[in-house]
Amino acid sequence: MAANAVPKVLTIAGTDPSGGAGIQGDLKTFSALGAYGMTVVTALVAQTTTGVTGIHEVPAAFVAQQLDTLLTDVPADAVKIGMLGDADLIKAVAAALDTYRPPHVVLDPVMVAKSGDRLLPADAVSELRRTLLPRADLITPNLPEAADLLGEPQASGLPEMHAQAARLRALGARQVLLKGGHLDGDTCVDVLATPEGTIELAAPRVPTRNTHGTGCTLSSAIAALRPRHDDWPSAVRAAKDYLTQALRAADSLGVGHGHGPVHHFHNAW
Repeated sequence: MAANAVPKVLTIAGTDPSGGAGIQGDLKTFSALGAYGMTVVTALVAQTTTGVTGIHEVPAAFVAQQLDTLLTDVPADAVKIGMLGDADLIKAVAAALDTYRPPHVVLDPVMVAKSGDRLLPADAVSELRRTLLPRADLITPNLPEAADLLGEPQASGLPEMHAQAARLRALGARQVLLKGGHLDGDTCVDVLATPEGTIELAAPRVPTRNTHGTGCTLSSAIAALRPRHDDWPSAVRAAKDYLTQALRAADSLGVGHGHGPVHHFHNAW
């Protein structure tokens, strides 16, 4: 990417009609952070701040057509991958990554919505593990997702998080950001595992119930920022700072009757 160019960042994910997560949340994050957002839709999701009521998957062949049509015209400086509903979709995205070789790939292994609704069938988890993890520069699982990927109990403290992040790297991901928000305490600590070792990244826990889209927002923020940062740790730190401020401003939005969205444009409105 040229030094003064605007990063072109692609999100491959499902929709969220309420605007807080998925494709819509990713586009807001890209725009807030000065990146040009592009989309490939993998699923149409009937979703609000209170839960998911239906999912209509886009056929894998059409996802592949979207990817080929877009990336032959506009190469992506970074790609964020979110919801992929089955093994065929996972294979289609993996094939596109092999063909177009985007320089930065962030995989958010979306498996379960905040409401508890399962978004990735259990039989597709092995395909995600086998096919996409080795093609990702960074994966961003939370504690339940990491446990699902590894087939082991959820980490209950930092020592286990360090160990699980290392085991996820051993499955092929170059970097792993294991998010610790499910643990208790006034501080949320994430573990970033890189080829050079592990780093603990702490942020204050923001007292708000409006946390819809936090995972999507963090992963898309990392993708938007990475082309302008020298390394993954600095991009992750900047993305976490952005998300913390988005959480602090979330209560001002007043969207929905459930877990409302974070405020993606807290730095502009």
